[in-house]
Amino acid sequence: MTLDEILKEINNSNSFVITAHENPDGDAIGSCLAFATVLKEMGKEKIDVLFKEYPAIYNTLPNCDLIKTEASLDEYDMAIVLDCPELKRVSKEYHKYFEEAKVTVEFDHHLKNAMFADLVVVNPAAPACSEILVSSFKYMKIEISKDVATCLITGIITDTGGFRFNSTTRETFEFAGWALSKGVNIPKIYKETLMTKTKAQFEAEKLAVDRLEFYMDDKITFTYMTKEDEKNLGIQTGEFDGIAGIGITIKDVEVAIFAHERADGFKLSFRSNNIDVSEICVLFGGGGHKLAAGCTINAKLEDVRKAVIDETKKHLG
Repeated sequence: MTLDEILKEINNSNSFVITAHENPDGDAIGSCLAFATVLKEMGKEKIDVLFKEYPAIYNTLPNCDLIKTEASLDEYDMAIVLDCPELKRVSKEYHKYFEEAKVTVEFDHHLKNAMFADLVVVNPAAPACSEILVSSFKYMKIEISKDVATCLITGIITDTGGFRFNSTTRETFEFAGWALSKGVNIPKIYKETLMTKTKAQFEAEKLAVDRLEFYMDDKITFTYMTKEDEKNLGIQTGEFDGIAGIGITIKDVEVAIFAHERADGFKLSFRSNNIDVSEICVLFGGGGHKLAAGCTINAKLEDVRKAVIDETKKHLG
């Protein structure tokens, strides 16, 4: 089995590099730090978790000091990519460490996956990559300590929207209960990751609400944020995360779309109650999950708006 091979390779490796998709969310960061913590507890000493930038709210997670922007080695025995369906979604400057590693490993829960590593564990039914690691660690007979459980439950809470999304499983709650028994402070993690906002984040969400537009008999919402808005608000990495879901909380809305301007165009985040928005995003070179997906379109805002609204109407029609 693949997990047996992964455990064998871990035991035979001395240096590890771990990363996930760009602009990492709680599941990506929680998964990476959980894996890094496991390796550290196994006695491994050369471990780098690489992210160009990530939300500061995760700086309280165990072993967050392992997160670096630059690698400390030129080459690693094992490269691990988590919560990422294809290598192109990893920061380009980190590709070389993956390509030059002696063995590569991937854990993911996205529906459409490129299976780009030597050893791959993918389960699209899992609500979070962190939940895949729960079962994987148990299979490999790796102890899930309180620190590991803290990282994993952070990933699960953020990717399930605080256990609100349909992807939440019985196993999700079973692990949450077990984590509580280990002393993990789930209410604290929930509050810090889902309920606490900086002033800049609050102002950004307020602006997004003011701009919210309705289409197709109020079944679609669209809002946006420009680079100038970002500069004026002084908003930081990760503080846009809650905006995408604002529209979907409105009764009768089927699809909510948020456009965030970046250097390479507008990053579109789609949220849905029932429609498979990953199918829409694939048409624009993106992808994701059935009810949460994204893509990037390099065009003017008015062209971006028209393109995604027109395509979403087709899927709702």
